[in-house]
Amino acid sequence: MSGVMAQRGLLIGGAVILAGAALDWRLGVILAIWVGLWLLNVALANRGGPAARWIVPVIFGATILILWEAVVRLYGIPLALLPAPSVIARAFAENTHILWADFVQTFVKGALSGFAIGSGAAILIAILVDRSPFLQKGLLPVGNFVAALPIIGTAPILVMWFGFDWQSKAAVVVVMVFFPVLVNTVQGLKEASQMQTDLMRTYAAGYWQALWKLRLPAAMPFVFNGLKIASTLALIGAIVAEFFGSPVVGMGFRISTSVGQLALDMVWAEVTVAAIAGSLFYGCVALAERWVTFWHPSQR
Repeated sequence: MSGVMAQRGLLIGGAVILAGAALDWRLGVILAIWVGLWLLNVALANRGGPAARWIVPVIFGATILILWEAVVRLYGIPLALLPAPSVIARAFAENTHILWADFVQTFVKGALSGFAIGSGAAILIAILVDRSPFLQKGLLPVGNFVAALPIIGTAPILVMWFGFDWQSKAAVVVVMVFFPVLVNTVQGLKEASQMQTDLMRTYAAGYWQALWKLRLPAAMPFVFNGLKIASTLALIGAIVAEFFGSPVVGMGFRISTSVGQLALDMVWAEVTVAAIAGSLFYGCVALAERWVTFWHPSQR
């Protein structure tokens, strides 16, 4: 009896040792990949130069994808938990027509239209607030209160009001982007110094001339700060709003239905589209800021 128990103990111990060795082997491969790519990236970063500004981030991103692929493949992680980047890329390539339709519905119709309406209205209202002490004391506190409301609470109401198509998603985006742009623009309109304002008065400039020639240009860094914040909120708001009702198209709709079907590769493909679109949108706003505020010290 004791001999049988000893044999079982040896078998269990051997299995534990083999499992540990397999774990160490896989972990060793992952660490070797990580260290090799890390050292390569550090060497390129230390060399400097214009090319390093682009190569280093690319290699860093490729390192994350390679490690992700290695972990999923070596440890056999199921698709329902975490698909490999190659699986996501295949789903992306096979469903480009679906992803494009979702992109147009969510980003072009919902996010961009809501961003344009909300930001434009916020800048115009900010000028009115600047002219009216009553609005400064009455509207801004209400704006801060509305901006603090969670999107989970406001999105279903706006979907009920404006319907299930892209108009309701644009309305959610308007609510999300309006007050960050408003607050930043109002603050920016106060940026011109008293000496500059007095100088405009000596030139007999009226309110609108001073606003157009002095105060709005001085407020542009603040305005673009609000626009950059709004650019990140716009796509998030449009996607989240689609969770509460939408036609059979859209990023939020596709993500919610794909999660229910355990099609995690499609979910990650939609997330990839959203990440690319959001990054490019933010980059376009940042480029516009550099073009408009080239004179500001932050752009030099």
